[in-house]
Amino acid sequence: MIILAIASLTLREASRRKVVWALAGLTAILLVLDAWGFASLPGLQTSSGAMTTGEARLLASELLNLVMFAMSLIVALGTALLAGPTLSGELESGIALAVLARPIHRTCVLAGKWLGLTTFACGYVLAAGLLQFALVWWTVGYWPPSPVTALALLAAQAITLLTLAMLLSSLISPLASGVVAIGLFGATWVAGVVGGVGAAIGNPRVQRIATIAQMLLPTDGLWRGAMHAIQDPLVLTRFPTGFPFLSESAPTPAYLAWAATWVALTGGLCALAFTRRDV
Repeated sequence: MIILAIASLTLREASRRKVVWALAGLTAILLVLDAWGFASLPGLQTSSGAMTTGEARLLASELLNLVMFAMSLIVALGTALLAGPTLSGELESGIALAVLARPIHRTCVLAGKWLGLTTFACGYVLAAGLLQFALVWWTVGYWPPSPVTALALLAAQAITLLTLAMLLSSLISPLASGVVAIGLFGATWVAGVVGGVGAAIGNPRVQRIATIAQMLLPTDGLWRGAMHAIQDPLVLTRFPTGFPFLSESAPTPAYLAWAATWVALTGGLCALAFTRRDV
């Protein structure tokens, strides 16, 4: 009950932060631009004439991955910037003393904050993702092959980065923790693109860069699984391996198990650092 109460308070506090309003504004702008762009696809003039309905859907499938990456970046920014003030920000300001002075174990406080922020991140992914899918269906008539899997993997990506940001915030300042978390998120994505190029040119050493990065931080591996669930399978016949916004395969059960283990281990390290930190 204590964990649920802290989660509720954390969720309520997060909803009042300016970061949330910035996320809402960015999402609204993204949806408006997407509505205009996708609505322009049917009948678009190309070198071979007007684009057919089938061609428009195929192109929409490719563009949807790009749009969903922009959404995942918004989620990454939001979760990283919310997680920092939740731990180190409250410790530095002294707000945490009001809670930690009571007979409540620090792990309960940490679990409650993690649960509250996780609920917020998953709720955002579900709402924004479904709105985006509905918009593409309304304008072009395309619906992803596995929307539930895609949203679940995007939520898992957000949870992974959130857990990393909370670990960093238990060690360093709020601003630094957010910057480092976002930087690692971007570096892992770039490594995934480099690995895709390595696969395209048949260079296993370059391809191994993506594998190592996706093991060290599973965000990119989860993202590429989400892309595979969003895209039309036919697009792989039109673009070579290594195209940044296409994915050849879904994540294996072993990789999903590793991602869950990674979150558990990182959360454990966060709890250890938080319980040993002076307040």
